[in-house]
Amino acid sequence: MENYELYKWFVQQRPVMQALCAGFFTWALTALGASLVFLFKTSNRKVLDISLGFTGGVMIAASFWSLLAPSIAYVEMQNEMGISDSPVWLAPAIGFFLGAVFLFGLDKIIPHLHIFAKREEAEGVQTNWRKTILLVLAIALHNIPEGLAVGVAFGALANPEILGMEGYSVFTIGSAIALAIGIGIQNFPEGFAVSMPLRRQGVSRWKSWKWGQLSAIVEPIFAVIGAAIVMTVLPILPYALAFAAGAMIFIVVEEVIPESQRGGNTDLASMGLIAGFIVMMVLDVALG
Repeated sequence: MENYELYKWFVQQRPVMQALCAGFFTWALTALGASLVFLFKTSNRKVLDISLGFTGGVMIAASFWSLLAPSIAYVEMQNEMGISDSPVWLAPAIGFFLGAVFLFGLDKIIPHLHIFAKREEAEGVQTNWRKTILLVLAIALHNIPEGLAVGVAFGALANPEILGMEGYSVFTIGSAIALAIGIGIQNFPEGFAVSMPLRRQGVSRWKSWKWGQLSAIVEPIFAVIGAAIVMTVLPILPYALAFAAGAMIFIVVEEVIPESQRGGNTDLASMGLIAGFIVMMVLDVALG
């Protein structure tokens, strides 16, 4: 009964508040995963590679099922209603490309270090920052498109009300919740994958947890930004959905998959990716 009351309260909130709550949910699961550093002294590389593969699978599935497909459907709906006559593929293609370019730019500017890389392999602007900070920045960079995706999903819920197009929504509260749950699930092992390498470097358990959870604090921030932008500038919705998808796919291809394959556990990491894709697909189809 309490869970139902909580759900009822949640669905009655404005999209920005829903996005904020969903962003904090995904952050909380990262913090929970990072807390495993208090229980384990070491981590198994196979487990970490499977976790990274799982993360990639969730992000790929979310990019299509939760972002690109609704973007395409929204443009189709506008064309059917006579609101627009643009090619169905145009807005999703532009948004997807801009999302990838946006993350490409951040990747070149923000100093960061991938989880299993050496200090001299740091990317972005050259800096003397400690390896700990660079590792956290790498995961924070990874979490920016996830936060945007969650925010855009909830911001999209306001559009039928704004346009007076009840019954024509291509995005539902269920699909937005499914996206938040999927992102949250893959954040759990991600938090563990950040905190344990820090612990192995000699960082205390408390500091390892602190840095591990801090990497996801950008998610509620960018979730609110994404929701606010979509609600304020309505025509940007199909672009924003595809933008988040493009940003996520860039991260998967540039960081997540290469890191999951780096330890030599290629088959296990690949099966982890398949499992992550299935989980996210099932969540979206079942709840959406």
